Amino acid sequence: MALATMHDLMIAELKDIYSAETQLVKALPQMAKGVSTPSLRKAFEDHLAQTQEQVARLDQIFEMLGVSPRGTKCKGMEGLIAEGTEMMEEDGDDAVRDAGMIASAQRMEHYEIAAYGSTLAFATLMGHTEIAELLETTLNEEKAADVLLSTIAEDEVNIAAPGMEAEEVEDEDTVSEKPRKPARDSM
Repeated sequence: MALATMHDLMIAELKDIYSAETQLVKALPQMAKGVSTPSLRKAFEDHLAQTQEQVARLDQIFEMLGVSPRGTKCKGMEGLIAEGTEMMEEDGDDAVRDAGMIASAQRMEHYEIAAYGSTLAFATLMGHTEIAELLETTLNEEKAADVLLSTIAEDEVNIAAPGMEAEEVEDEDTVSEKPRKPARDSM
């Protein structure tokens, strides 16, 4: 597809997002099975249902535009899913692996946030109000999913992982503290 206009670019981006979302529909059940933390498993299961709704929203957008959603495979999401699969297959402590799965899932969320944000900007610029509203709904869902993953990590998974307990003071000159929670992403 030639990118002669911003409309062409928006269509290309929508097709990429569609591919990414359909890949996630296939990957999320395995991700849910591959974790040990119940709240993380539920988050992945709930996000599967939400992702299916997002695919339906994209189908609606393509119908409005009179364009097929089919295109090339999203290589970015394909790579992120492959990394997540590798993480699930690692040997080691369940909590540490779950922390790694959260990191993998957040990379996927950030990819989607960037894709939806850019495409929303294109749709808004071109006056596609209804399409922009649908994209904004999904963008907000992706941001909420990212915040939920951060909450699960901070409140449950990371603190349960070996190596996260407060260090013993080895000598009078060394003072160790419990690690601080990182600031939440404010996207």
